[in-house]
Amino acid sequence: MINIPNSLSMIRIVLIPVFAYVYYMPYEWSHIAATVLFTVAGITDWFDGYLARRLGQQSHLGAILDPLADKLMVVVVLILLVADNPHNNWLLFSAVIIITREIFIATLREWMAEQGESSKVAVSYAGKVKTALQMIALGFLIFKHDLLGLPVYLIGIILLVIAALLSLISMINYIYAARDTIRNSG
Repeated sequence: MINIPNSLSMIRIVLIPVFAYVYYMPYEWSHIAATVLFTVAGITDWFDGYLARRLGQQSHLGAILDPLADKLMVVVVLILLVADNPHNNWLLFSAVIIITREIFIATLREWMAEQGESSKVAVSYAGKVKTALQMIALGFLIFKHDLLGLPVYLIGIILLVIAALLSLISMINYIYAARDTIRNSG
């Protein structure tokens, strides 16, 4: 079903190649523009969930599109950042942890849904905190330049490392929540 929330999720997906193009444009302002696009994508993420609930337009398609759009944007941004900064091991290891966690949890949730146990791996508060820190970190890393004397890039790296650690913790929590289903599936 195509509705406003699903349209916003699709807009986020369409913004991904636009973001990548703008990020690599050879202009001083390209990182500022890419940060604006990333922020717009983040705002549409909040709005699509809010509108789906407010307008009663929650759908199975939306339940798939929304997290897919989020994960695609995060993975592409992390890949571009690592490619742009290949010698930053903190960035590399954080990206590997976050991407691994995203794929693992998406797969675990899908499998748990097939087992009729999706409520055991619902989004947790720790996952929401991790996502918020991760999005702020990515925005800072995309922006890249110091602002008002603040080392924006360094702050972004620190926040991303914290988000990666929270990713590991939340992944362990999800595995723990699914342990009985995993154990009994064999």
